[in-house]
Amino acid sequence: MRPTWVRLHPQLPPTLMWGYNGSVPGPTIEVRRGQRVRIAWTNRVPKGSEYPVTSVEVPQAAPSPSTEPGRGGAEPSKDVAALPAWTVTHLHGARTGGGNDGWADNAVGYGDAQLSEYPNDHRAVQWWYHDHAMNITRWNVHTGLYGTYLVRDDEEDALRLPSGEREIPLLLADRNLDTDDDGRLNGRLLHKTVVVDPKNAETGKPVSLPFTGPYTTVNGRIWPYADVDPAWYRFRLVNASNARIYNLVLVDEDNRPVPGVLHQIGSDGGFLPSPVSVDFDDDLPALTVAPAERMDLLIDFRAFAGRAVRFVNKGPNAAPGVPDVAGDVRHPQVMEFRVGRCEDPGEPGDGFELPGVLSGSFRRITHDVEHGHRLVVLTPPGTKGGGGHPEIWEMAEVKDTGDLGLPVDGIIQIRGADGATKTYRRIARTFNDGLGFMIAEGSYEQWSFLNLAVNPPVTHPMHIHLADFQLLGRDPYDVSGFDPAVGGTRSPIAFDPKRQIPLAPNERGYKDVFRVPGGQALRVMGRFEGAYGRFMYHCHLLEHEDMGMMRPFVVMPEAAMKFEHGAGHGGHEGHTG
Repeated sequence: MRPTWVRLHPQLPPTLMWGYNGSVPGPTIEVRRGQRVRIAWTNRVPKGSEYPVTSVEVPQAAPSPSTEPGRGGAEPSKDVAALPAWTVTHLHGARTGGGNDGWADNAVGYGDAQLSEYPNDHRAVQWWYHDHAMNITRWNVHTGLYGTYLVRDDEEDALRLPSGEREIPLLLADRNLDTDDDGRLNGRLLHKTVVVDPKNAETGKPVSLPFTGPYTTVNGRIWPYADVDPAWYRFRLVNASNARIYNLVLVDEDNRPVPGVLHQIGSDGGFLPSPVSVDFDDDLPALTVAPAERMDLLIDFRAFAGRAVRFVNKGPNAAPGVPDVAGDVRHPQVMEFRVGRCEDPGEPGDGFELPGVLSGSFRRITHDVEHGHRLVVLTPPGTKGGGGHPEIWEMAEVKDTGDLGLPVDGIIQIRGADGATKTYRRIARTFNDGLGFMIAEGSYEQWSFLNLAVNPPVTHPMHIHLADFQLLGRDPYDVSGFDPAVGGTRSPIAFDPKRQIPLAPNERGYKDVFRVPGGQALRVMGRFEGAYGRFMYHCHLLEHEDMGMMRPFVVMPEAAMKFEHGAGHGGHEGHTG
């Protein structure tokens, strides 16, 4: 990790950033399945170096000022300016021992190296690496500390997908920039957030929203273009933003969605069973990609020789390609593809044909496999004891409810689809609370994430380290029975049979990041195999992660768990699943 100067756009002065090997994003690392790799992530940012990010908090206003450039008169945070280069790298998605995973507390300073070993025993996949330092991940990633990592295997080779110059990583990250005294962009990275509570009653500190910026960078450049042939291309997309959730639409020169040429063939954990055509219809109106989600995409440019198509970020209140300031999309442009003319009009492209089946090795995980259960509740901002921030609550079922005298802080009742009501108590809420989840290596587990934040609605992209999961279902719940002022339920949170939430066609593969909107219980199942140690799960909105939405778990041999001396909860306790 080194300081570097980057031209984010030809019309901008150079921007001070930190990069892996001095580049933003860092170099693409490519390995074969089973090729064991050792990396020394070495901190070469000299002591006393200027921290490259200016951080400010501004008052709430309409439209949101967070997507305007410049500080708007706000004083920069002296505490952020004084941060040292304290970094630790997490290879997101990798199956590796806890000592190699990039534990957030184990960050290193100048001259030290974090030594990590990656077995890479995984199906073909796109992982990505980024900083994960405790409390300051949101600013360290903002400096430019992210990159992508590709695992290849024989099954991928046999598909003969577009490769070489026709396979392109696309790392998206939104950014804001400061301005000089004359209002001109000076290139300085600006982490600008909006304060929603100037002085929280519990902490006395301000509470701000996660960062979103006006400018989308792709591979470290604002609004770039790519010259492409009239042929098939493969794009390995990562949302490396702090908190922005993109709704990507491919449009032509007239901002009309282009159907039939974009296909998703993979997600976080590797290939989908079969391609998903993105026609921008009711089934899939846009490619929604939250922070840390990956998408393996194919685009057929053969019909666009001599023309251009663009990826745009669609705001909630506007048509594709149209600015939506109220919807936090001041500049919808993401990137443009300029398609060259065909040298032989009779033979466009390269003969590639989209296969009907992508992965013969893919297997659907079903609920009938022996598995444990976990229930994780995501609380609304403003819940008692949370200091104004949303929290992760780990829950355990209460078998003997007795007379609880509800509502009670930390007690939640849930009425499931079968009509039965179960009672749960909170066993952890902050990162430093006692260890809650201990997992036997090789076991399957179903995790249910119940999001109570509906007013205002908050979508949390939840990430679990080490394991790949498949989505089992999205269950709608009426969460009005939860009282944030008390921190518990006055009446049971109830399954809502009137609503149905089908899984999107492109989220039926292996994933390690799952979008959980408010009023839903998302059920996922995966197997914790191939490594031991202490890991983390967390919200991948980096501001939420830094503010406490992160918890540890431990994976160990099942035989060793028999000698456990009292720590750990949950495990095989039943719940809403």
